[in-house]
Amino acid sequence: EVQLVESGGGLVQTGGSLRLSCVASGFSFDDYAIAWFRQAPGKEREDVSCITSGDTVIYYSESVKGRFTISSDNVKNTVYLQMNSLKPEDTAVYYCAATFPYIQTMTYWDPDEYEYWGQGTQVTVSS
Repeated sequence: EVQLVESGGGLVQTGGSLRLSCVASGFSFDDYAIAWFRQAPGKEREDVSCITSGDTVIYYSESVKGRFTISSDNVKNTVYLQMNSLKPEDTAVYYCAATFPYIQTMTYWDPDEYEYWGQGTQVTVSS
């Protein structure tokens, strides 16, 4: 059974940092695409970042580029999202999503490309 478990969310002040973790199990961690999406109340789900196995592709949305860093640890089967310089508009539930195997022609920012989803972790940035 494929499982994705997010953690690391919380309440932080503007300008602060958080690191989210997504622990994956039930599939081979040597051929995948894993992404972070977020959804704020009353808004549509928004793409944040994506990483593929071997760091072949690393993608960031324009809204987080330069502030967020995605990385992976193949030993721990974990993908991280380091979030710095947080803003109130980053407040949302953050979800990790995975699909495997990684397909080069996939559209990384499209949530429909991802088959498996975690339960989400809340990030709140106070002003």
